[in-house]
Amino acid sequence: MSDPRIAATAPPNDLAPDRLRLRPDSDGGASVDPTRAGWRYLSFSSGRMGPGGELHIGDAKTENAIVILAGSADISLDDGTRLELPGRTSVWDGLPWAAYLPPGVSGRFRAGGAGVRFAVVSAPSLLVVGPRQEPTVIGPADVLVEVRGAGSATRQINHIITPDFPAERLEVVEVYTPSGNWSSWPPHKHDTDDMPREAVLEEVYHYAFRRPEAWGIQRLYRRDGSRDAIWAVSDGDLVLVPDGYHPFVATHADDAYYLNALAGDRRTMACSFDPDLDWVRSASAEMAPDPRVPLIQPRR
Repeated sequence: MSDPRIAATAPPNDLAPDRLRLRPDSDGGASVDPTRAGWRYLSFSSGRMGPGGELHIGDAKTENAIVILAGSADISLDDGTRLELPGRTSVWDGLPWAAYLPPGVSGRFRAGGAGVRFAVVSAPSLLVVGPRQEPTVIGPADVLVEVRGAGSATRQINHIITPDFPAERLEVVEVYTPSGNWSSWPPHKHDTDDMPREAVLEEVYHYAFRRPEAWGIQRLYRRDGSRDAIWAVSDGDLVLVPDGYHPFVATHADDAYYLNALAGDRRTMACSFDPDLDWVRSASAEMAPDPRVPLIQPRR
């Protein structure tokens, strides 16, 4: 018997391509919430703050995660606790620092001496009565680095908030794709509840490039052809994935990065692959991984 608390499919979504790819504003920020995206849970915002800049984060009704993309910061919680986020010079100079704030925890996020570039991810609380996760700092030593794929589909996955992390809905990973390689390949989707094969997950892609002038190619499509969008995505862009398959490729000579944030009814990354391309997984088992990966080495 199905669980009435778990959606069987993603909500119907007919947003045009120009509403699924968001450009950064003059301050380098981009944001989306469930109303704008046409989905249930996931909110995302990116931005920059100069030295000493402050931002309120957290409330009683949402869980929140913040990822440092460049620079450093700290969070002064309302109970007096201080969370230090030493950060990194850029996403190309180290593994991530992040913080998870469960529902009911709030404070002031403050930029360090060189300023900060950051992303905030949130989802509504499940309102479950009982013990809650403590505020948690996630540093490089806590990040699982995975080399996924083979040949020209090799990429690096940095797992920040995993399905077994005691969050409520949120999951967060970073993906590094070397120049000329594919990621999210073979194309996969997560818009139907068919466990353990697939779950409904809302997702965003937030891009950066080793050379800021570079760009990559993102496709979002349904197998029946009712949606088929392709974008040249640039540094700071945000793409929404409400449903369908969503592969990415980095252009020749330019390494690419994206931050993925996801939210759904289940704590899982379960997905299904495009049946026309699922054979690639078997072929990849006979190929060697690209020796350039990992692009960002774990700390010894």
